[in-house]
Amino acid sequence: MITTDFPSEQTRVELPERWHAEAKLQLAPGENVQSALEVDLDSKLHFAKGIILLTEHRVLSRAPGAAEWQAWPYRAGMRLKLHDHAGVGHLELFDSHGRLAAWRFTLGQNLHALRLAEQFTPMLETALTGVPPVRIEEHACPTCKAPLAPDEVDCPICTKVVYTPPSTWTLFRLWRFAHPYRWQLLGGFTLMLLSTAAHMIPPYLSMPLMDNVLIPYQNGQPVNTELVTMYMSGLLGAAVLAWILGWAKTYVLALVSERIGADLRTNTYEHLLRLSLEYFGGKRTGDLMSRIGSESDRICVFLSLHLLDFASDCLMIIMTGVILFSIDPWLAMVTLVPLPFIAWLIHLVRDRLRTGFEKIDRVWGEVTNVLADTIPGIRVVKAFAQETREANRFRVANRHNLAVNDKLNKVWSLFSPTVSFLTELGLLVIYVFGIWQVSQSHITVGVLTAFLTYSARFYGRLDSMSRIVSVTQKSASAAKRIFDILDHVSSVPEPSNPVKVGKIEGNITLREVGFRYGNRAVNRGVNLEIKAGEMIGLVGHSGSGKSTLVNLICRFYDVAEGAILLDGVDIRSFAVSDYRRNIGLVLQEPFLFFGTIAENLAYGKPNATRAEIMAAARAAHAHDFILRLPQGYDSMVGERGQGLSGGERQRISIARALLIDPKILILDEATASVDSETEKEIQKALDNLVAGRTTIAIAHRLSTLQRANRLVVMDRGRVVEEGPHEELMAQEGAYYRLYQAQARNVDTDLDDTNTKRHDDN
Repeated sequence: MITTDFPSEQTRVELPERWHAEAKLQLAPGENVQSALEVDLDSKLHFAKGIILLTEHRVLSRAPGAAEWQAWPYRAGMRLKLHDHAGVGHLELFDSHGRLAAWRFTLGQNLHALRLAEQFTPMLETALTGVPPVRIEEHACPTCKAPLAPDEVDCPICTKVVYTPPSTWTLFRLWRFAHPYRWQLLGGFTLMLLSTAAHMIPPYLSMPLMDNVLIPYQNGQPVNTELVTMYMSGLLGAAVLAWILGWAKTYVLALVSERIGADLRTNTYEHLLRLSLEYFGGKRTGDLMSRIGSESDRICVFLSLHLLDFASDCLMIIMTGVILFSIDPWLAMVTLVPLPFIAWLIHLVRDRLRTGFEKIDRVWGEVTNVLADTIPGIRVVKAFAQETREANRFRVANRHNLAVNDKLNKVWSLFSPTVSFLTELGLLVIYVFGIWQVSQSHITVGVLTAFLTYSARFYGRLDSMSRIVSVTQKSASAAKRIFDILDHVSSVPEPSNPVKVGKIEGNITLREVGFRYGNRAVNRGVNLEIKAGEMIGLVGHSGSGKSTLVNLICRFYDVAEGAILLDGVDIRSFAVSDYRRNIGLVLQEPFLFFGTIAENLAYGKPNATRAEIMAAARAAHAHDFILRLPQGYDSMVGERGQGLSGGERQRISIARALLIDPKILILDEATASVDSETEKEIQKALDNLVAGRTTIAIAHRLSTLQRANRLVVMDRGRVVEEGPHEELMAQEGAYYRLYQAQARNVDTDLDDTNTKRHDDN
């Protein structure tokens, strides 16, 4: 790409030199190229060159492989859609009637396509309104030069997470969970060794049974009863011994694998609970549930069944190989002929199976995500009559799951029969070579019979071992998904030498606090002093950074810049759990767990007495409605508090916070979702809760913050104003404008209500 002054000195665009002459012929007098994109794939995804130009008046294009240029003048309803799929970029032009054009390109052109798509909208608006867009100072990534939003710090392209496919070696990381049971594992392995050896006895006894009893009897000699009794006793004893040892080793190793699986689930869940909210923000509930439940169960089954069988098969093959070579080395060499081909075949399909099973796990996560979304939100689904839509979502996810499984089954269905064919071929070779050996009197019929028996077991074990490829790759994929959780380090780490919290006063200081979600800056340079026992109100437009600031004070996230101090000590110096025990949190949407009212009230203080629970409920004005429930405090609360009104759930939430007697109180839109009458009840409860505590309250309704000592006004992540209501109103700044805008909305709502009443009358 070269930069050129084409066709005007005022317009500088990146245009490949090959298109200069052609593009110049298409432009009207005074028309300039504002943006350009060279596409390199035609409609059949074959490599071919094409060009898209944006001018002040229209979109110009010569599609790859086309001889003629096309043009689409700007008009209302036009839009340009950019997306990529399977390594191919797609750019589509639409208007109100449908799609006008589509272009394809390799992802090497994606950056230029992104720039073109971003420039299309302001150019369209300028063409329709005649008003040039407000120029925003360009903010680009210094590495890849991709355009960034004004509040973006990191480039989303450069900071993309690199996907690492699962490796079979991941399974060896399970040793940290197996190590506590190493002696039980050693005992189980010893039992397996003895059990496998017991299984080797019957074919070995078949040689003398054939040569010393059956063949002489066929040749007219009398049966030797003592020999028959001895051989039969040996066969019976070997079978009983193999059964006892097999039962013992299966029982011991199954117990160990179940304990390893239980420890894996517990450790993963405990680690998950220690991660910060930032981790959960990018995860789906169904996916995490699947990892801890289904994936750990798959690993447990692998350890208790498949790995046990695989180890037993390996021992059987080794012992069989030793016995075969001890009987006849040449016949043993012939027996092993198909082995290299089977090993090569296993190596060939291993990588495909590994990546395929990992993809199946991710696609299955999509299915469970639909369930995790829909079942908890079933009330919303039914309220908006979206049952058909959700059923279609599930059907699409299920079809995707089916398609991915079908694709993998094509590989697996060919692999398994091929291995079986090679084993059958190996037995045929043994028959041919063995009969020739008998005809040359090199071996007896008994030796050939024993060889065939051992070989059948040998190849049967090979066939069984080939199937371990499938379950191993599934388990490796499951282990990777679990270790993805265990390897994630919390962004809110515990201090190595935590400071004891002790008795706190409640003075909170924020010094040059900055924070960002991913690559987007949210709070910058926040300085704030909150005195012990003071109530402040955080106000501002949605997205101004109020809730983020509260999350930082609660230490749900850690600051990226600056520090937050509690009584002069950095909160990062405290143990997280010790620090949070001093904070009471009342959210806009209170979350109640499935259980009784009393259990939910005592969630923060499980050892609370019934008297303490009832005292907290009375202070929160919840005692009366609780007593009206069928079982009072022992009444069951449905999942997420279903069966209780929003105001009742909120008062239980307030009582829950009161019970732990926190020194710091956070109220995040505590009355935003209730009616005026319920708000009055909740406000009475809050008055009891706020007394004597350092309180930070967030509210969109400014009237609810009248009891606050100070109001802190935030805008775009910064504190822009601070002071009492009257003082801020006198300044006629950001708070004044916010208050006036809200007052106008209230007046409008009242006028609409009065008009409706008048019309009804």
